[in-house]
Amino acid sequence: MKNQNTKKLALAGVFCAIAVVGSFLSFPIFGSKCAPVQHMVNILCAITLGPWWGVLVAFCASLIRNLLSLGTLLAFPGSMFGALLCGLAFWKTKNTWLTYLAEVFGSSVLGGLCAYPVAILFMGKSAGDIAFYVYIVPFLISTAGGAILSAVIVESLKKCNVIPQLSK
Repeated sequence: MKNQNTKKLALAGVFCAIAVVGSFLSFPIFGSKCAPVQHMVNILCAITLGPWWGVLVAFCASLIRNLLSLGTLLAFPGSMFGALLCGLAFWKTKNTWLTYLAEVFGSSVLGGLCAYPVAILFMGKSAGDIAFYVYIVPFLISTAGGAILSAVIVESLKKCNVIPQLSK
């Protein structure tokens, strides 16, 4: 059991590092930095580690990105909701396509809606300047790119029978 937890912790650290380094591949859209690699990592975590590890990796990656000025506070709701939703979807169904859709919905809709109060409370945006749904579109673009990227990687890893080895 201890060996299994150590393996999961090491894999979570690798995923966190990939998400942080991958944030250099971000682009600005409507005040948020879109980082599709984070969403790819969310899905890989969901499939290999489970929902709770995925949320932990999303939180740690968002925290490190903010400490290094590679992201904004919107990284927290934008990544953590998707990680939780896609992790739960894969945990309950083992369906990768549903997992990709859960990541897109969780990050874009739920994360986008929760980004609104974060922007108002912590980033100094006034309620009159932005609408509550304004972050859904940039988060949708980011998470759709990450879901497509992860679909290519996951389907390739499944063909090579690597996913079961990582999930043990």
